[in-house]
Amino acid sequence: DMRAWNQEPHNLRILEENQIKFALTTHGLKSPKEFKSNLMTAIKHGLSKEKALEALTLTPAQLLGKSNQIGSLNSGKYANFLITSGDIFDDKTTLYENWVQGERHVIEDMNVKDIRGEYNFKLAGEAYNLNIDGELSKPKSKIISGDNELGSTLTYSDDWINLIFKTADSTSNEYIRISAKTSNGNSLNGKAILPNGNEYDLNTVKVKSDDKDEEKDKNNTDRKEGVNMVDVTYPNMAYGFDELPKAETLLFKNATIWTNEDDGIIENGDILVKNGKISKIGKGLSDRNAKIIDATGKHITPGIIDEHSHIGAASINEAGHNSSAEVSIEDVIDDEDIDIYRNLGGGVTSIQILHGSANPIGGRSAIIKLKWGEDADDYIYTNSPKFIKFALGENVKQSRSNNGIRFPQSRMGVEQVYMDYFNRAKEYDALKKSGKPYRKDIEMEVLAEILNKERYISCHSYVQSEINMLMKVAERFNFNINTFTHILEGYKVADKMKEHGVGGSTFSDWWAYKYEVNDAIPYNAAIMQKVGVTTAINSDDAEMSRRLNQEAAKAIKYGGVTEEEALKMVTLNPAKLLHIDNRVGSLKVGKDADLVLWSDHPLSIYAKAEKTIIEGATYFDLKRDEALRQQIKKEKSELINLMLQEKNRGLKTQPVKKKEKELLHCDSLD
Repeated sequence: DMRAWNQEPHNLRILEENQIKFALTTHGLKSPKEFKSNLMTAIKHGLSKEKALEALTLTPAQLLGKSNQIGSLNSGKYANFLITSGDIFDDKTTLYENWVQGERHVIEDMNVKDIRGEYNFKLAGEAYNLNIDGELSKPKSKIISGDNELGSTLTYSDDWINLIFKTADSTSNEYIRISAKTSNGNSLNGKAILPNGNEYDLNTVKVKSDDKDEEKDKNNTDRKEGVNMVDVTYPNMAYGFDELPKAETLLFKNATIWTNEDDGIIENGDILVKNGKISKIGKGLSDRNAKIIDATGKHITPGIIDEHSHIGAASINEAGHNSSAEVSIEDVIDDEDIDIYRNLGGGVTSIQILHGSANPIGGRSAIIKLKWGEDADDYIYTNSPKFIKFALGENVKQSRSNNGIRFPQSRMGVEQVYMDYFNRAKEYDALKKSGKPYRKDIEMEVLAEILNKERYISCHSYVQSEINMLMKVAERFNFNINTFTHILEGYKVADKMKEHGVGGSTFSDWWAYKYEVNDAIPYNAAIMQKVGVTTAINSDDAEMSRRLNQEAAKAIKYGGVTEEEALKMVTLNPAKLLHIDNRVGSLKVGKDADLVLWSDHPLSIYAKAEKTIIEGATYFDLKRDEALRQQIKKEKSELINLMLQEKNRGLKTQPVKKKEKELLHCDSLD
């Protein structure tokens, strides 16, 4: 992207400034010829020549453990060195010889005089400008007469040049021949023969470079002024922070506070946040060290929690076989997914990133807080509850796959997969606990954790018959399913779900997108909730997750649940399902300060998240967001201007490449 184009040339300078050891290689280049120009670009962007040389010599020798033999010029070391005409990092420098272990390799003859430069001369009253460049021993010529460039060829050997070029008369096919010798590389002396046979003496001296150097210095100054690096942000992309957010002492005054606790909704209440926790809730609160936020006419709720999400991950499905319990979404968290920031803008503070539904036994989940700008590891809950994704239905038996041949291909096959794997896990666990030698198997370790009630299952589900089947399989092995997600036929088996002790995390009114959801109804969440099933509303979608507050409000229309119970479906209830309700999901003294300041009633379509706070740090602020939009527009314009300047200086360009972000879902495959 444009910011990377600006920042990447500064990379080596920054490594040097931070005293990070590095070596340089040609790995990944289309051609080794690109290496020097890339290195010169890094030097122009601030890399010192001393560190550049070190990165090509001493540092790689040290990394290879051979610095006692190579990498520097010292008595007793291999005679590996270069001979050049000057500073090795100067554009005008010629590499003469490369010595390897005392063996000489001539690149350019040191005795060859350097005739490269600009010459002016006249022949028969016509003025000509000759420019010689290219390699020292194989120079190239460019002849200009008036406004015309004349085709020419040049050979150079033993201090003699032979130059042939076309006459200025484009209607004729005639040539002028020059044969001249150089004595010191700064002049040419010889004869010129015109097409009519007339000979002229040629004596020309190389044009002094003072004026050209002055112009070049000006261009270099302009270039240096144009290579200022755009500031690095966290994350280093649009909407990143200049500095990572820090927990603050905050006092919200005169808000409508939705506690999700016995206190219910507190009108004109205050809430004090300190050290990342909720410190006090009440009225008339004060703290001399607190930043006061007037919340009059506004609402504060716990942060929204999405039980079923696929944002913030670089990969969703390991679909190669019918169990992938050995893989973990925690290993593929994408902390630069812009949907994380967008979800913060919708008041979301925590999500469970689930493995996809390509196989009956999927991978392990990642339960994260949306700490935009932090490293991926810092997103994950400390002492995170252990979860795994299971799946039922069309996806796992590959009903809509054109080339699906993997077992299982039927619903009875899906059940047998569970029976086979849990029997294997039971045997594995027994052997492990016996103290006898055993071969560690990560897949079996994970499934044994389920049998030992140390890991919870969130299962993709639709049809009541399959829901019943999996509950019976679990009961046969003496454990419980934790959550049925999607569960669009939950209303049919809500009583059995309550008896089993499983929760439901469903859509509000999303159905008819495939055959197995035909019986879905919008009253599903309300029916499960009224029966006594812990019920949440989830997204499974990067866009829907930005307005889960509105999705929850639909349960009021479809089923008549109270406003407080509706809000709990996207806050406290998913926290209970994820076993994190001791930390989040409600506003209670001692819990994490994960909360949202809303401009309006939180279940209203007009409500905007003005501040989204996680552990006392503000990760989304609506006013900051509005300012950033203007800042991003300005930065983009500045980068485009820099690119145009570089294009005018001759920098190579490439066609615009369209890059579309794929929104991942349960059935997304790499």
